[in-house]
Amino acid sequence: MFLFCLIYNIFLICAAIILSPLILAAFIVKPKFRAGFFKKIGFYNFKNLKKDKKTIVFHAVSVGETNALEALIKKTRLEFPDANIILTTTTRTGQEIANKKLKDTVTEITYFPYDFAFSVYSFLKNAKPDVILIAETEIWPDFVYLSNTMNIPVYIVNGRISPHSYNGYKKFSFFFKPVLNRYSGILMQTEADAERIRDIGADAEKVKCMGNLKFDIAQNIDSAAIEQLKNELQPSRLIIAASTHKGEDEIILDAFTDIKKEFPDTKLMIAPRHPERYQQVEELIRNTGLAYGKRSKNDNFSANDIIMLDTMGELMKMFSICEFAFIGGSFSTTGGHNPLEANIWGKPVLSGDCVFNFKDIYAFLTKTRAATLVSTGEELKKEMKKLLSDRAYYDTACADALKIFDENRGAVDFVINILKSVF
Repeated sequence: MFLFCLIYNIFLICAAIILSPLILAAFIVKPKFRAGFFKKIGFYNFKNLKKDKKTIVFHAVSVGETNALEALIKKTRLEFPDANIILTTTTRTGQEIANKKLKDTVTEITYFPYDFAFSVYSFLKNAKPDVILIAETEIWPDFVYLSNTMNIPVYIVNGRISPHSYNGYKKFSFFFKPVLNRYSGILMQTEADAERIRDIGADAEKVKCMGNLKFDIAQNIDSAAIEQLKNELQPSRLIIAASTHKGEDEIILDAFTDIKKEFPDTKLMIAPRHPERYQQVEELIRNTGLAYGKRSKNDNFSANDIIMLDTMGELMKMFSICEFAFIGGSFSTTGGHNPLEANIWGKPVLSGDCVFNFKDIYAFLTKTRAATLVSTGEELKKEMKKLLSDRAYYDTACADALKIFDENRGAVDFVINILKSVF
């Protein structure tokens, strides 16, 4: 393995020198490429680490992986309250999400090192981790080799390999096999993923199926609270438009106005993503001519067709009383928002087709009727009407939403048990 890494490092350095003009140009033109550059090459200074405490490192490449690790990191903090927890990402957007969601949970948030020996060594020397967990399928020869030489166990968690990626990995199995066998454990999302990575060269005894971290969320209110919410809002057949962005409110309101003629008992709750848009969205609602109210004023649906959810922290529980939900940020360039917060209640989800922030989740959901992607407002309207008119279709979609959790939950506890075995 030493000779392997020596050749690998020589190749990396030569490639960096040859491509340096292109790299420099990219750094100038695209600021995101130079984000965290000095840390990535090895200038680390962890000021908040507590001495004589165990240190756990989690690595998430970008937004999707950070979202996936959120529940696991929070559970890790509960199970190991005194431990240092370091979260690394590769991208600037990953850093932004990490700071937004986990700043108060972890000890340090920083960038993952480039896979040069000197960068990796600097990171490991300064962080002094006791265990490292890398989300999904990140394979870095120097990182895992140097971790091994320092007796630091490294695990792949929530790993996945698509059939398309598998073909590429398989062609270079001679390269990946010695690297994969340096991991202490390789924990894959599904048995199919586990079989693919074994076939690439991973030691069969190290490969386990753990489920998918992204499906380890829980309902946040009980049945009594749901009944109380129904009594408060008197929702009838409620559609929720969640986390809407500019341009999406008009699409939803147009669809609902049309649906209301055919299904007069339907109601709409619209939850703009950003509070600064409340006034603008209220004006759009007013222009429909339908009776409306606001959650902040404790209005209900007894005398209103639309209620704007203009309070914070209530959206997830509202999904418990809806028929289905539209998840916003998906008819814009935002990349969508998390559909699972509705699915966990057994509610089908509709979204636009721009969902790159949660593409892997939607890949699961759209194999069934748990979620449907549409390209236009007309397609959205058609799907909404189908869910309202075809009871068998709707019941299947609800069952599919719950089934996806039954098949994938338990991943967080699986990894926590691995950590307990290490410590």
